[in-house]
Amino acid sequence: MQATEAGRRRLVRFHHCRQDIYCFEVPPQCPFCGQGVGARRLEEAALSIDSPFVDGHREKCSFLLKPTQGTFLRDYDGHSDLHVGISSTHGTVYSYTALGVQRDGEGWEQSVSVPLLPPHAWALLNQWDKYLEDFCAAATWLPHRYEENLHNCYTFALAFINAVLRADGSGPLDKHEFTERFVLPRTRTASKYITLHRAVEAHGFHATAMQPAES
Repeated sequence: MQATEAGRRRLVRFHHCRQDIYCFEVPPQCPFCGQGVGARRLEEAALSIDSPFVDGHREKCSFLLKPTQGTFLRDYDGHSDLHVGISSTHGTVYSYTALGVQRDGEGWEQSVSVPLLPPHAWALLNQWDKYLEDFCAAATWLPHRYEENLHNCYTFALAFINAVLRADGSGPLDKHEFTERFVLPRTRTASKYITLHRAVEAHGFHATAMQPAES
């Protein structure tokens, strides 16, 4: 399988010996029984497993999440600090740090993404970059205002999201609601994928017992 920038090598899954077997490439023989693994039935065919990670610079108008240091697949241990930002319509990621507002053209190539605009929201899409620049110009986001626990990158991103919601006539989201509804489902999926990806990297494959089909 071909490597991907956001998710490194893509995982595939195939069935054999009553196992779901995950790997980067389908081997000629089953690692359990040594027999060939060519699919004899449609349900035995190898399936590509979608990565939960995307290149944030290709994600328009999205909330993005990545480790502060390193990448999810290589470095994240489940407890490392995370950094969040908002993408523009042309791939720049805006975030807030102790240095003030950052505008990154690289560094978010392996991110978890939460799209913020529904399809065909042309009016908001056309104003998005102006909203971002106007929002970032506020004194609220000067470097000396930064406080790691109380006034940080998440504060910045959520405040911008709520500013857009207000402009669209919608009510605001608090941090708990936004996190529970939009962030945690994606990070749980990402955590499972990281565990699986690392197991395959370490051993060449990873297998779990096939779940019995529901009657």
